[in-house]
Amino acid sequence: MAHLPEDVRASLRFFAFYLANGTLVLDLLEDFDYRPVVMAHGSGLEQVFAIFANVLDVNEAGEVTNYGDAEYRAAQWIRRCCDDSYEVDPPFAGWELELPL
Repeated sequence: MAHLPEDVRASLRFFAFYLANGTLVLDLLEDFDYRPVVMAHGSGLEQVFAIFANVLDVNEAGEVTNYGDAEYRAAQWIRRCCDDSYEVDPPFAGWELELPL
């Protein structure tokens, strides 16, 4: 069985660090302590990681090509949970929100 490429593993590690540290996409989330909302029941955390992983693109060499885009889309979902007036633009596509089985 193959392992995830090192670049993908690093992206997941950085994403998890910034998320848990409260420093994910500061220009979008710095005024919100989103951690209680995301981690309250586990399902929010599950959705955040699903969005990040669904949006993340990896090329044939195993290199992540859009870390910032994947991180930002997950941050938009968090912001929407914390701020009812925030509108996600563009709206999430179904595939971005899918929870893998």
